[in-house]
Amino acid sequence: MRALGLDVGTKTVGIALSDELGWTAQGLETLKRNEDDPLKDYEFIAKIVAEYGVETIVVGLPKNMNGTIGPSGESCQAFADKLKEYVPCEIKMWDERLTTVAAEKMLITADVSRKKRKKVIDKMAAVMILQGYLDHKGN
Repeated sequence: MRALGLDVGTKTVGIALSDELGWTAQGLETLKRNEDDPLKDYEFIAKIVAEYGVETIVVGLPKNMNGTIGPSGESCQAFADKLKEYVPCEIKMWDERLTTVAAEKMLITADVSRKKRKKVIDKMAAVMILQGYLDHKGN
């Protein structure tokens, strides 16, 4: 059971993929959002889903610390709703509070330069979103 994790931002989408058994998440890439033709973003993800036989997509849902959903969360929900038109698999929303902060701290601890962190932070956040989902599902 392969799963795809997405950290959806306004400029990029971090993408992570699980192993075939659905145990571990690995960073796949960071998609630069297409401002001129946003539908290409969904088509790109649909190609990944087809190529890897993905059965579930886990989209990070950035909630406020009090559990409410703000503008960023609504934007992610809209992205997930539109993505349903392009992929034949189940799409789940996953609470991603503080994943980007945790990914940043992990990269700083690993002494990754600021320039390199910027390139991988979204992909790393997607890994953390997907791994959290996989761990929860396994319990």
